[in-house]
Amino acid sequence: MPLNPFLKDAAMFTTADQIIATNKTNLDTITGLSNKAFSGFEKLVELNLAAAKAVVTESLSHAQSLLAAKDVQQVLTLQTSQIGPVAEKAAAYSRHVYGIAIETSAEFTKAFEGQAAESQKAFAQALDSLAKSAPAGTESAVAVLKSALASSQSAIESAQSTAKKAMALAESNVTAVTEKALSAAAAVSKKA
Repeated sequence: MPLNPFLKDAAMFTTADQIIATNKTNLDTITGLSNKAFSGFEKLVELNLAAAKAVVTESLSHAQSLLAAKDVQQVLTLQTSQIGPVAEKAAAYSRHVYGIAIETSAEFTKAFEGQAAESQKAFAQALDSLAKSAPAGTESAVAVLKSALASSQSAIESAQSTAKKAMALAESNVTAVTEKALSAAAAVSKKA
């Protein structure tokens, strides 16, 4: 099937240098994102190792305290006194994990938004180039394409804005739930 003359002109605008540059940019992006993913993973591993070490140390110390208890009441007091601190440590651990996830996610989002903006710009430039070399009588088709491009860009920007608002709302909800859980644990600990 012969190539549409309109598309043939578009294909002629893409040179080997442009393809090589695009591939290099894509490789750089993948390399950067891979490094960011590994960095986030390293932070998570470090956090888990520190948490595991703290849990082992504190558990052994608590076990020694339990063994030194003189009666059942003292054992119960030692056990209930741990509710608040354990809840606080669990909340702190969760906040750290959440922070690492948000930081890594933000880096990916930033990279994807940058790539999307560059892609939109390149597509708009290609469309302008095509419009200049389009045969007579295709002005309305080019106008429809430009309108569709503008609509899609607006939809993408709206989706990005909504996603950012949803992330901010989720973050505020996580903070509120964590604070309520800590307050409840502190109240239980005080009653004991």
